[in-house]
Formats: sequence, C-alpha cells, structure tokens
Amino acid sequence: MSIARIESYDDFLRVHFAPAEGPRHADFHWFWLRHNSELDRHPLTHERIVCSSELPFELRPRLVRLSEDATALDIDWGDRSDGQVSRHTGDWLRAHAYAPDRAPASAPPSDGVTITVNAARLEEPLGRFALRTLQRTGAVVVRGFGTDTEALVDTFSREGLSVIGTHFGRIEDLRTDNTTNRNTDQLGYTDSAIQLHTDQPFLDRPPRYQLLHCQQPANTGGDNAVVDALAAAHYLAEVDRPAFELLSTVPVTFHRKQKSFERVLVSPILDFSAPGGFRIRYSYFTLAPYRRPFAEMEAWYRAYNRFARLVRDERHQYRLRLEAGDFLLYDNWRMLHARTAFTGARWLRGVYFDAA
Repeated sequence: MSIARIESYDDFLRVHFAPAEGPRHADFHWFWLRHNSELDRHPLTHERIVCSSELPFELRPRLVRLSEDATALDIDWGDRSDGQVSRHTGDWLRAHAYAPDRAPASAPPSDGVTITVNAARLEEPLGRFALRTLQRTGAVVVRGFGTDTEALVDTFSREGLSVIGTHFGRIEDLRTDNTTNRNTDQLGYTDSAIQLHTDQPFLDRPPRYQLLHCQQPANTGGDNAVVDALAAAHYLAEVDRPAFELLSTVPVTFHRKQKSFERVLVSPILDFSAPGGFRIRYSYFTLAPYRRPFAEMEAWYRAYNRFARLVRDERHQYRLRLEAGDFLLYDNWRMLHARTAFTGARWLRGVYFDAA
C-alpha cells in the first residue's frame, strides 16, 4: 500500500493513502507513532523492550519523509545517537489506524484581513456593519474613523446598544498617566504586557461588547491580539475531549480584589448554557487558587494548560496595531484579547456596551 502524501501538525500526523478500499486518510498522534516504532524492539525476538512511560510525552520528530517508493513512512525522532529512524509501512498504518477518515478540526482563525475595514470605504452605516460582522467573526477592526469616542457611542446607540458603566467609570482612559477613572490599580493602566483574557469575568453578567478606540499609539509595542475562544473550544472538543469536558464543567473562582473594589464569582471557564449563548470567562490574573480534589488537580492543570497553549499560539490569533482613529470592537463573551508591553504615551479609550 503506497502513501499519497502526509501532513504534519503540532500533535499528530495525517497520512493520506493511495486510492484503495479502506480509509482515505488517518490521523496518528506523534507519541503513538514513537511508541509503536521498531526502534525499541529486541533484535532477535522483536518484542518491545521499552515501556511508553520511559519515553518523553512531548517528543516531536526532527524529520518526517516518505520512502523512495512511497510505501513507507520514515521518522527521525532526534532522540537516538545512532541516527536510526523508525519506519511504518502504509499497509501497517492502514491496518492499525485508530482515527480513519477523521474530519479535520479547525483551529481558531487568524487572518486579520477578514475582520478589518476602512471607515471611508463602507457602503452601509458603520454601526450596522460592525454588529453584523461581530455576529460572524466575534471582532471587527475599523481603520480611520477618527478620535471622537462620543461619536462612536452615538453610532452604536443607534443600533440598540447602551454604554455599560463599571467600577472604572463610564469610559476608560487606558493610559499610564490616567487621572479620569476610578480603581486604576490594575494592569490596564500600566505599560506591561497583558496576556489573553476576558474582561469582568467576576460579574454575573459581564458586558457583552468592548470597544478599544485608539487616541494615540505607543512609540513601540502596544500591539493587540484577539482570539476566537468559541472556535478554540470546538477545536479542543475535537482533539482533547477530556480537557474540554473539564473546562466546561469544573467551576473555578474569579476574585477581583483592588484597593476599593472586590468581587467574587464561581463559574466554569467554558459555559455553553449561559443566558444569551456561549460565554467564556478567562482571566489568569483574577483566578483564585484552585480547590480541586487532590486526585483531580493534575488533570485539571493539564486541561487548562492545553487550552492556554492553543489560544496563546500566535498562529491562532488576530494580531493588529491600532493607530490614532482606529478602533477594535469585539464580543467579550466569545473573544479573548491581549496586548504587548509598550513604551511611550499610548492612549486607548475603552467602552463597554450591551443590548439596551
């Protein structure tokens, strides 16, 4: 049996077989391929002489290639000083395929062009276009609107949204020299990097939408990133169902404690039964210490870290830089957002909206 082609992914290899009866392709985890190689079999009896527990679980190959006649797969694992590679024939792979014709899982999208528009080129009212785009993608970037934030508020008010005030105030001035807001003892008012999170996860109903309106960009850094957490959740369900189940069912505690504000809320990170639809609560800096049973703590950390690695991978992020007059509007129930560290007098205005 010949192999038509192969596709390498972070956690698995997809093998496409030449046309014949049986599966057209099959997916194999890297660790499974390493564990089932002939590299660790006795030369006379061909019995396995290495237990899977002796192999590093995160091992990835140095090189994967088809044999010259395309009937086998050769893998250089990079962990052998003798330079040997493991070989899996197409017949053997097809006979032992445990994920035949598996439908591909789609990773979170990252093409910023699909969520970006120039305000001057719109052929319909801005507010209507932005909200329609949000329903499809979860985020929209508009270039060249101008720096009048109150005009933006009016724009979205005409589409049925209302400003939601928080413990910071009505509109946030996200700048290091802030003098206009309350409770500024938090990362948003510093020049530090802030990794992916959702806003206000400690509220019973976090604001649905957030607007970040650039008044002045940073001298260096200060770039934004947004990730479609709904797409990430569906992807996780396809590649690691136990991790998905834990994130969807295990309640964790979000605890926001500042000098003049404190709030606590308990909820799963992924909530598919929330009023109004899917809701993610994800904020590493407001998570209280986990309190899982001893026998379940490691499994919980593995699940959380698997999801974190997925969304923190830049290949799964919309990455952008806002210039003066640009704005980013995103669904705070669906999207994660972050920014890089910066220098200079970066100034963004933040506004929360929800349906009136």
